[in-house]
Amino acid sequence: MEWRGRIVTNPAVLLGKPALRDTRLAVVFLLDLLSSGWTYEQIRNHYPAVTGDDLLACLAYEKEVLRRERPRPSARP
Repeated sequence: MEWRGRIVTNPAVLLGKPALRDTRLAVVFLLDLLSSGWTYEQIRNHYPAVTGDDLLACLAYEKEVLRRERPRPSARP
């Protein structure tokens, strides 16, 4: 899934958090719903503008962000 074009950042919207284009729905918000057990149907009932491809784009975006992260050494002795 290509997320570019669906996920945007704009400093004037949600303080620049990644969000679905033309909405005020942050990627992290939608991922929180999914990780809390919400189904696609429940999300669609509450947020009709969100499509299945939008949710896949959120997952693809997060996957790419996580792949770019570098592990930090543990502070534990």
